[in-house]
Amino acid sequence: MPTVLVVDDDPRNRRLMEAQLVPLGYRVLSAGTGPEALALARAKRPDVALLDVMMPGMDGFEVVRLLKAAPETSDLPVVMVTALSETADRVRALEAGADDFLSKPVDPVELEARVRTLAQVKAYRDHLRRHREELEAEVARKASQLREALRRLQAASLDTIHCLARAAEYKDEHTGAHIQRMSRYAAAVARELGLGDERVEAILYAAAMHDVGKIGVPDRVLLKPGPLTDAEWSVMREHTEIGGRILQGSDAAFLRVGEAIAMTHHERWDGAGYPRGLKGEEIPLVGRICALADVFDALGSKRPYKDPYPLEVCFRIVAEERGRQFDPDVVDAFFRVREEIEAIRRAHPDGTESRYVSMVGRASDRAALGDAFQPADPHGRGRGGPSPPPA
Repeated sequence: MPTVLVVDDDPRNRRLMEAQLVPLGYRVLSAGTGPEALALARAKRPDVALLDVMMPGMDGFEVVRLLKAAPETSDLPVVMVTALSETADRVRALEAGADDFLSKPVDPVELEARVRTLAQVKAYRDHLRRHREELEAEVARKASQLREALRRLQAASLDTIHCLARAAEYKDEHTGAHIQRMSRYAAAVARELGLGDERVEAILYAAAMHDVGKIGVPDRVLLKPGPLTDAEWSVMREHTEIGGRILQGSDAAFLRVGEAIAMTHHERWDGAGYPRGLKGEEIPLVGRICALADVFDALGSKRPYKDPYPLEVCFRIVAEERGRQFDPDVVDAFFRVREEIEAIRRAHPDGTESRYVSMVGRASDRAALGDAFQPADPHGRGRGGPSPPPA
């Protein structure tokens, strides 16, 4: 049963309207003032309002303006019931938001036609609103499902990356915790440098694959205890280019980033790195970031041939290599997020994921630490790096 709100300061007019509408199947709400009409409209949500124009206090123009301005009553059809016939008055009513007019004295046939038509309009509007709300709810539900599916896909992708990284290092001493820490260090520094969220996320994923190329290094080199010969060291250095070839050609952004990291995380700011001896900004930024993250974590990690260096020593070595091994801007960003770096170390300690081998001091352990623990190369390439702190 449609509901009609009748607003008139004269109770006789309200009773007359009610007497005409109730037999036609309408429920009638009655209000004698503007504020009362607004309260009823908000509380009862009628289908049509018949609104007298000339009322003391708040007139019909103000009432219709407030009705149309409120979200909960903005779609209520309003018929202005008035004795005014001037065009300017009707224009004013339309500007305020009125939908139709009835002239006093009200003709019953015209009243029925106006109310019936506008009640149908209101019913159609309500139907559209409910349909829109149902569509919005369905879209929100689907969007939530897509976000959850994307989250699961991203988690699966990251797990796959970590598995690939662990497979590459299976014969080496690197731990899952190292991969977790190093990739998060890199992401923290990238964010501090102002890289966007998508780029930071790509680095988080891709940094875990920095040493994937070790899967192609022969066991006789990778597992050799003691120092490598120059020829063996040349083979070890090939893991950067092998990693680049493994990851090349993908359309996935994080794999393209991974290719750059695998190729360049052993390059040095001063040009003494490998495989290409790139210098300064010739090295991709992601490579410069991961070079620092990898060496820093290696410095503070336990290895079969060394205990972890104290945290302050690790930070000191990074600072000393600013402008030599590491990009000065990357070092500065690293120190600006020092608290986050330390929190990452605490959150991902070596533990259940660690797997240490028994071949103490083998050469591949040192290679895994970046350039920090290789003896200086007389040709100034490849093995140069910060000297270990004194025992």
